[in-house]
Amino acid sequence: MKNMILACCKLYISESRNKAALESIERVAKLVHDTKVVNKFEDEAYNRVGYTLVSKLPPKLSSDLCALKDTAFAMVSTALKAIDFNMHSGSHPRLGVVDHICFHPLANTSSEQTANIARSLAKDVGTKLEVPTFLYGAAHEKGRTLDSVRRELGYFRPNTNGNIWAGGLSSETLPLHPDEGPNQADLSKGVVVIGSTRWVDNYNVPIFSTNLSAVRRIAKLVSERGGGLPSVQAMALSHGEEVIEVACNLLEPNKVGGDQVQIEVERLAQEEGMVARKGYFTDFSQEQIINAFLDSGDTSD
Repeated sequence: MKNMILACCKLYISESRNKAALESIERVAKLVHDTKVVNKFEDEAYNRVGYTLVSKLPPKLSSDLCALKDTAFAMVSTALKAIDFNMHSGSHPRLGVVDHICFHPLANTSSEQTANIARSLAKDVGTKLEVPTFLYGAAHEKGRTLDSVRRELGYFRPNTNGNIWAGGLSSETLPLHPDEGPNQADLSKGVVVIGSTRWVDNYNVPIFSTNLSAVRRIAKLVSERGGGLPSVQAMALSHGEEVIEVACNLLEPNKVGGDQVQIEVERLAQEEGMVARKGYFTDFSQEQIINAFLDSGDTSD
């Protein structure tokens, strides 16, 4: 393990109800022997699925010959063929069939290595699949953030009543110039955002309420942007008929973790006269992911 070079890719697809499509995506993921899918998180209400991929990297990495990139590209290509973005609806924001891909360094890996993989994948998605692709984090020359890209592309604005996102993009013309791929989007595919960052945890806290405005206040107050916990991003998302979740990105989970978010959301919910349930992570911890990979089969150096 001490000499093993590992990297992780988290790939989010805007679909969880079309089982045939997901099965086809998962089949191609298994074709690359050196990459393992160590976790899958499906959410029916959000109509979204997240896959966590882990692969060994060679000591001298070539972004053109990289099992992790090859697996991600195969999954993206299959998803774009199997899913029509115009038919999608859910209570989680999204920008395309393949909404978001992020690479993270794991064991003995640098952020520059994962950034190179992200840039190479973005180039292939943009040129070979002809989908507008946007970079962020270490993969972007100016290090712009994921939420800044999403804000410019209108990610956080529901396009129907009831806090639901439905159908494809509103226009083929994009408000932001893509880093790779065409300047106009195919409405049936949307766009892809690809980045490379340090480890990020996702932690969601359900609140028993239908008062979206009140839960939005809680989400704002718990986030760094609203003067709350540092390195925490949060938004309120409907999750079924009587639950709204405070969905959080923990950008520095070693400093501010799920326990601190839970305590703060519970306090703010109580002030609003609401009850917050115990929250949950949408993926394993970094250590658990490494262990899952090591337990998955051939991991010899």
